[in-house]
Amino acid sequence: MQWYVLRVAANKEVQVKDALVQKVDREGLTDIIGRIEVPVERIKRIRGNKQTVHKRKLYPGYVFMEMESTEDGRVPEKAWFMIKDTNSVGDFIGSEGIPSPMRDTDVAKMLLEAEKPEEAPSIKVEFTKGDQIKIREGAFENFEGTVDSIDSERGIVKVIVTIFGRSTPLDIEYWQIEKL
Repeated sequence: MQWYVLRVAANKEVQVKDALVQKVDREGLTDIIGRIEVPVERIKRIRGNKQTVHKRKLYPGYVFMEMESTEDGRVPEKAWFMIKDTNSVGDFIGSEGIPSPMRDTDVAKMLLEAEKPEEAPSIKVEFTKGDQIKIREGAFENFEGTVDSIDSERGIVKVIVTIFGRSTPLDIEYWQIEKL
């Protein structure tokens, strides 16, 4: 079996995956179609002292399928009609009706992302170096400054503010600042 990329409607990736998994089991196509994946990453956001964890699709608009193709490289007819009959499904990436299999390096990367254990979510820091910010909370509330560096693992942003006429670096948690 080789891996192929299926185009689907935006924000319908998980529904398409679930529908395809059910159809493959129901119609007995497990010998033709293997795994179906939608790689996601978990992102932790803190806003207003509330911490939430979101799942973000790494490849929006695409579903990855492990599938056995025919000798001429086409999708087997039974599988083709089952896939095309699924809501929100487009077409396989390829040309002239023949899907292109993914390269082994791309498959390895995708599988590594798809099969990550439920690890601690990464923190989504929405600032870049040089952004003008205002401190919303803490001892330096209402001070304005510039982002100097970002430690996204710890969620700490180094900000340069002017205190008593001098530039002073401060380490502040990212949720305590906002863009101007």
